[in-house]
Amino acid sequence: MSARPVRLACAIALISAAALAYQLLLMRWLAIAHWHPFAVVIISLALLGHGASGTALSVLRERAVDRFDAWFPAAAIVFALTAAVCLGLARALPFNGLELVWNWRQFLWLSALYLCLALPFFFAAACFGLAFARHGDDIPMLYGADLFGAGVGAVLALVMLWLVPVDVALLLVVLLAPAAAVVMRGLASRTATCAIVAILVLVMLATTRALAPAPNEFKGLAKALLVRDARIIAERHSSYGWLAVVASPRLPLRQVPGLSLNNLQEPAPQLGVYTDGDSLSAITRNDGKRASLAYLGRTTSALPYRLRLRPRVLVLGAGAGFEVLQALALDARTVRAVETNPQMVGLVTARYGDYAGGLYRDPRVQVQVAELRGFVRATTARYDLIVLGQGGSFASGSAGVTAVAEDYAATVQALRDDYVRLAPGGLLAITRWEKQPPRDALKLFATAVEALRAEGVRDAGVQLAMIRNWDASTLLLKRGAFTAGEIERLRAFVEEFSFDPVHYPGMRAGEGNRYHALARAEAFIGARELLSPRAQAYVEAYKFDIAPATDDRPYFANFFKWATLPELWRLRAQGAAVLLDSGYLLLLAALAQAMPLAVALVLLPLLALPRRDEIARGLRLRVLAYFACLGLAFMLIEIACLSRLTLLVGQPLLAIGVGLAGFLLFAGGGSLCAQRWRHDPARSIVLAVCTIALALAWHFAVFALALRVGASWSPWLRAILGLLTIAPLAFAMGLPFPLGLSRLARTVPALVPWAWGINGCASVVAAIAALLLAIEIGLATTLLVALGLYALAAAVWPAQYRSTGSMSSDQRSLRASGKA
Repeated sequence: MSARPVRLACAIALISAAALAYQLLLMRWLAIAHWHPFAVVIISLALLGHGASGTALSVLRERAVDRFDAWFPAAAIVFALTAAVCLGLARALPFNGLELVWNWRQFLWLSALYLCLALPFFFAAACFGLAFARHGDDIPMLYGADLFGAGVGAVLALVMLWLVPVDVALLLVVLLAPAAAVVMRGLASRTATCAIVAILVLVMLATTRALAPAPNEFKGLAKALLVRDARIIAERHSSYGWLAVVASPRLPLRQVPGLSLNNLQEPAPQLGVYTDGDSLSAITRNDGKRASLAYLGRTTSALPYRLRLRPRVLVLGAGAGFEVLQALALDARTVRAVETNPQMVGLVTARYGDYAGGLYRDPRVQVQVAELRGFVRATTARYDLIVLGQGGSFASGSAGVTAVAEDYAATVQALRDDYVRLAPGGLLAITRWEKQPPRDALKLFATAVEALRAEGVRDAGVQLAMIRNWDASTLLLKRGAFTAGEIERLRAFVEEFSFDPVHYPGMRAGEGNRYHALARAEAFIGARELLSPRAQAYVEAYKFDIAPATDDRPYFANFFKWATLPELWRLRAQGAAVLLDSGYLLLLAALAQAMPLAVALVLLPLLALPRRDEIARGLRLRVLAYFACLGLAFMLIEIACLSRLTLLVGQPLLAIGVGLAGFLLFAGGGSLCAQRWRHDPARSIVLAVCTIALALAWHFAVFALALRVGASWSPWLRAILGLLTIAPLAFAMGLPFPLGLSRLARTVPALVPWAWGINGCASVVAAIAALLLAIEIGLATTLLVALGLYALAAAVWPAQYRSTGSMSSDQRSLRASGKA
């Protein structure tokens, strides 16, 4: 083997690693700068860059191949430079997803952001396309290098996030691209000089933090820093998010959700710990004096401590320790605090341990870093009280920016897991921000009712209680029926602190809506209806989606209903705009602009190719339908599996990184193996679809087993389990495309660029549409829809011969065109 193919393979691996690492880190950058991680949008725009690049190379094929030695290193260097420049442009664009409802210009800014961030992927993909076109005989080795580099890039991105800020990580990983140009051409060349200049520019930008993400002006961190003398006093970076600790000496933070208006005591000052510029978790100053924390007993979340004396408490999602401090202040016997982010625990334990009064070092407290669902499934202990940490942000929750984010801690299955870990008579307590009209409270209540019924409880109402304040509501789910004594203590508690009951066993209609009066006691009415035989009709008629959240539809914060959209849209100028979930609308807007952009950049340029009018119209339509179905189906499965992997792995970015690398690796393996099936493409495609169906069954079965077996495993080991669940599926999904393309290349080569283009367009659109579909019909059904698309692809693909051995109409069309 000559040295040149080996050097090219090394260069391809470096560029592939840089591109995938850049893609993953871009999700983190956008999560800080905006309200969303934009995961599916990033995947979509990366596919747009790849599709547009493939189209450009199809149009410029001969010229591009002839100038490979100059264009390949140039594309690598330009990828690195545009990655930095486009990041700066994205930082400067005045895009704000919260304004999409009333400001049409934001749609244009979204398109600009989409195109801007897609540009670097155009040049990265150009490197791959040029290499494959020029060195066709070395494609297996080059393809293997591409896949190996992608895997390395996924690991590199996750490691870099623990070492440096995300903007520095972004610039450092793209240094691999100019390094690839040097590997390809050597040091003694003009290319090497350009690459070195690019490296120096990127290093300078990384050193000066010139491209650090600026949090949205409406995020909690941005608002907190408007206070005079408020400043960030500590930062932590990891794949779990960017933690920023804010001190405000002049006007200290004092956040106490659900605090009674009857409270006359000033809450203790706090340090705010913001995750990705929002989602506040507060470290409360603790001077060790019991009286200074008495106000913690005057909140809605203090109710369970009135019903259970000296309980053994489990806090899931302990964060900076508010719920742990409340438990100790209200005489908890022991507290087990479980938190997913080790850096959050480190801040409370070490850096600000004295400020917090040694909260996490208290002998009554045992702190454990673990994924919440996995911990609950793995433990055998029973608790008198399980508290779900509130977390989140009042502002982001009200605006609906988390509507498209998975929340596997608040599903029917999660509540069932928690219920099993309760001691007899134990309580599960969940506090949520209050909204009007009620959404979170009713959805949580509906989810709890469904969880109890799934556990075999006939009368769920006797085991549920809920109260509300002006800003928060607290739900209690008991293992067993509430006693008359507990109901009396609940009534005395709400009376003492002027809370409004939403539901408790035996509650009368006139007892609610007294202190925080609303025009209509919708929360009370909703709870009553959700416990009645009319529950399903009530959920369907309600103006917002309050159907129980499940592991199959884990989008707890999504309340969007298409039936309500026209009414809210008409009333948006009167304040109804805040009732439209901005996260869902942003996804719709991204889909609306992705479709025309994909057509314009991937398909329309192909019109410049010579036309072959002799190709039968029916054949052309069936071929293009085949490749469109493949693009749609592949992305539907990939996006749905990434969401499911989040449940298994427990860390979203790790799940996405491992999932993307796994799909690339195993689908690539399937593509290489497809070369052995080319002798009978029509039959092979049917066999490939059957293999996908079997592999999908494998995924469902092994995934369910992995959830049970790997509950106590570390995230990385669970990620390996996740790879096992998708490996056969991804491998099988890699078969149909090369099988169809290889036959097309032998019979109607003029359609090959169009097959690539239509497949690319479908993939760009499906990446976003998959999440919208999963929100509406569930992840499992989305996977089955994808399987149906694969079956449709096999059905529309032109058969080579009829069963009688005579030539099919499509084969005759091929012969007529002179290409069969």
